Amino acid sequence: MFPIEINQYEPYVIREVLHNCIAHQDYRLNSRIIVVERQDDLLFTNAGDFIPGNVEAVIEQDAPQSYYRNHFLATAMVNLNMIDTIGGGIKKMFYLQKNRFFPLPSYDLSKKDKVSVRITGKVIDENYTRLLMKNTNLDLQTIIALDKVQKKERIDKEEYRKLKKQKLVEGRYPSIYVVSKIEEAAGDKTQYIKHRAFNKKHYKKMIIDLLKEFGATSRKEIDDLLMNKLSDILTDKQKKKKIGNLLYEMAYKDKTIKNIGSYKKSSWILLMQDH
Repeated sequence: MFPIEINQYEPYVIREVLHNCIAHQDYRLNSRIIVVERQDDLLFTNAGDFIPGNVEAVIEQDAPQSYYRNHFLATAMVNLNMIDTIGGGIKKMFYLQKNRFFPLPSYDLSKKDKVSVRITGKVIDENYTRLLMKNTNLDLQTIIALDKVQKKERIDKEEYRKLKKQKLVEGRYPSIYVVSKIEEAAGDKTQYIKHRAFNKKHYKKMIIDLLKEFGATSRKEIDDLLMNKLSDILTDKQKKKKIGNLLYEMAYKDKTIKNIGSYKKSSWILLMQDH
């Protein structure tokens, strides 16, 4: 899905959620703060109800709450830079996840005296991710609604109408999903094609075909073949790193090619002629 490697989690988001659990825990309930790490997500749970009522209210207010359960503790943690300025940390987490094109934090407030926050470290719906990559000017409220759609959570009819008007969702309410034809939402088909990245198999086949046709081939010649085929979202430096990662994977994992040159002047040959 992503042309370059990124961290599974944003360090700020992990710290902010954990420190919020500490700052806002209801210590009268004699409960533990629990952090569960699974393959694709992190789940943070603390005791006490969510005083603002819902996450959307915190984001829209964008200001400190009028009441805090542990006022002195929260203030001390802000002064020690353990949590962000009171009232802004949650919104910043959402923006960081948005800018990474990852799912937004999920808050579960359904159980009394318990708050759970799930941070997802993988792509859930590729259409959602591609849409964010293409439409970087979407406002946070719209992205929150889209995130609910990709997670199969129900949105209200007003949210649905707004998404439908912008051609961001398909289907009949309430069974809706993020659009699969991104060019329709973006309104620019040529830009979509230029920004789209093919899968690794496509690029590997191009390299193999090149080596089959011409034999030993230099890194520069491979770069010349692929640079303008990679997504225009990437910088030249990122494109070269992407190509380097492909060559490394083909040589040491797939074992389809081999470098017979030096480190500074590489020359690649094909090992398996039946590909």
